[in-house]
Order: sequence, then structure tokens, then C-alpha cells
Amino acid sequence: MLSTLWLLLSFAVPAQGVYRFVSCPHGKKCQKALLSGNDVLLQCQSAGAHWSYFFLQTRNGWTTSNTSVSNMETTPVGHLIIRNPQPSQTGLYSCQTKNGTQVTQYEIDFQNVIALYITHKDLDQTSLENSSLNLGRRETIFTLWEPWQDCNRCRVPGERKRLGYCYVQEPLGEPVPCGIFLGQARLMSKRLRPEMQVEACQVPCTRTMSTREYTIFDNFHFSKDSGSLWLACPLGSIYRPIMWEANGTSLTWQDQLSDQEISTILDPSTGGRLLQIFQPATYKCFVHQEFMAQFSPMISPEKLEDQKSKKEDQHWQVGKVLSPPKEADSVLKGLKLMLLVVFVLALVGLLFRVFRPTWDKRKNSVLLVK
Repeated sequence: MLSTLWLLLSFAVPAQGVYRFVSCPHGKKCQKALLSGNDVLLQCQSAGAHWSYFFLQTRNGWTTSNTSVSNMETTPVGHLIIRNPQPSQTGLYSCQTKNGTQVTQYEIDFQNVIALYITHKDLDQTSLENSSLNLGRRETIFTLWEPWQDCNRCRVPGERKRLGYCYVQEPLGEPVPCGIFLGQARLMSKRLRPEMQVEACQVPCTRTMSTREYTIFDNFHFSKDSGSLWLACPLGSIYRPIMWEANGTSLTWQDQLSDQEISTILDPSTGGRLLQIFQPATYKCFVHQEFMAQFSPMISPEKLEDQKSKKEDQHWQVGKVLSPPKEADSVLKGLKLMLLVVFVLALVGLLFRVFRPTWDKRKNSVLLVK
């Protein structure tokens, strides 16, 4: 079983570095599609604000912030943080002042990131086509795309991505996120899913890079039982440009989506914030083109010894015989010595047979003389 190492720094950085900020004008209701599993912050500029929410899939009635929801937290200034939001938390979110006056309201559709459909334009992969919902009102399912994110590197070849969300539109109606449109309805359709599209890019460096210090991780190991490790890029998010390197070589979505043999895996559900590795190397990650962290995992002594033992065992496999293991060397020498002794004895026996008749004749000749 693969062991997992989670090197997460989100607890140590300010909120603006790890959450997707969502805002809505005062007194308005705003509709928004987002991805599940990726932290968000719903803004409400009212100190001591109270939040209430209504989940469309369960329809259990309005829930106030006095009821504990493990992945939700209200900040001192009134914002609502939702960590690792789930599709089941699609619904209405309302912010009120201390006096009960409504400040703003959100309709949020947390679309299932596990179903994310990923394509790369440079591999001639096409995004999902529009489809019909077949509910009798000529509804159309389509993808509403966000703008392209910035190129994840400058001066050198990189990639950029954009996110697309499932929307439904009726004739003469406004587009509505799929989860909000369907509510409790359960429809089996491969078209009801979000998308991520990637393309190659190369841009000049147009801004001065900050001189912030980056983090180095070099005190962790591949254990004897682990086949892989997970690395997490600090301040990374699916909503932000992320780039990984291994020993100076870029790790790209194009390589991963082209079915090439690769030794790392960019996690689609986090937009590549998480990287699965299977061998030691020097890994670096960049966010918004800035160097964030370096990882230098090592093989533990136990695993190194285990690999050495397996390597010696492989020497005896057909086609891989390079040199015998040390334990078998003495046995081999003994066999060689035994073969030498047998050879010498056989040679002595042969010589004895050859010269014995001559000796017998000489013996007979002596007897005749007498």
C-alpha cells in the first residue's frame, strides 16, 4: 500500500494565499459555480456577522451559524471560510448583520472536482460539446469558461489553464449552474461535470519578482514500505498558476495527458498543487511564476538496504547475471575446487589404465627368464 506524506502549509499562511475569494455587492444575491475540494472565502464586510445556509440536495431547512459545521468558519470581520467544500454543500448562503439585516446572499454550486474533465489544446484534445438536458423545456447544457490564468512560468516554456463550469440555460432564460438548476434531481449524464483546459505558453517576465524567501524541505524520506510520496506546493490552488520541476525539468500536463511514461503525477483535483512522486530528486514548485518551495526527499537506510538486497537477488535472473551475490561466492569456489579434484582423479585413473598393460608384460618377461 502506498504511504502518503502531506506537507501542507496552509495553516501557516494568511487567508488570501490559500482561499478563492468570492464577493457580492451589498444587498445583492450572486450566483457562482466553484469546484469542490478547494477552499473558498465568501466575503461579507460586517464585523460580527451571522451566516445561515440552505443545502439544496438535503433541503433540511435553513441552518444558522450557531450550528456547528466542521468545515465552515466565520472570520472576525464577517467572512465565511469553507474548507474542502463538498458537492452536497451546494446551496444558499446568507450573511446578516448583528441586527439581522441582510448584507449579501450567495447561491453557490460546488461542482464535483473528481469528475473534472481535462483536455490539452496542444494534444488536439477537445472540450465537451453542448448537450440537451431532456427535461422537456429544451434546456441546453454547456460549459461557461473562466478567463485563462496567467502562464505558470515566464521567459521559459510553461503552461496555462482555465476552468469551466457546467451550466444549464432554458430558451430566453439566464444561465444557471447545473447543481442549482437541478437541486435534488438526480440525473445520470457524463455531461454534468466541470472542465479544465490547458495549453502551452511562453511569455516575457513583465514584473519584478519578489525577493521573498522560499522554503526547503529535505528532512523526510521514502520509508521502506512506501512506494510514493505526496508533495504540496505552499500557497498553491487550482485557481492559481502552478508549476513543478524535477531536477530542473518541467513537469507538464501535456506529458501527463499524452500517456507518456512519467515518474510523477500532477493531482487534477488540486490543479497540480499536489504532486505524487515515486523516486528521489530535487523538486521545485512555482506559484504565479514565483519560486515557492524546494523538496529533496531521500531514501531511508532501511529502504536502501532493501533495494540492495533485491538488486542482488536479481543478479540470478535470466539475462541479468552480472555477478553472483557474496553469499554464493564461496559456494561457487567450492564447486570449482570439487570439479578440479574430480578432474585430477579421472586423469590419474586414465594414466593408470594406459601404463598398467606395459607393467604386466614386464612382469611376465621376468618370469620366463627364470
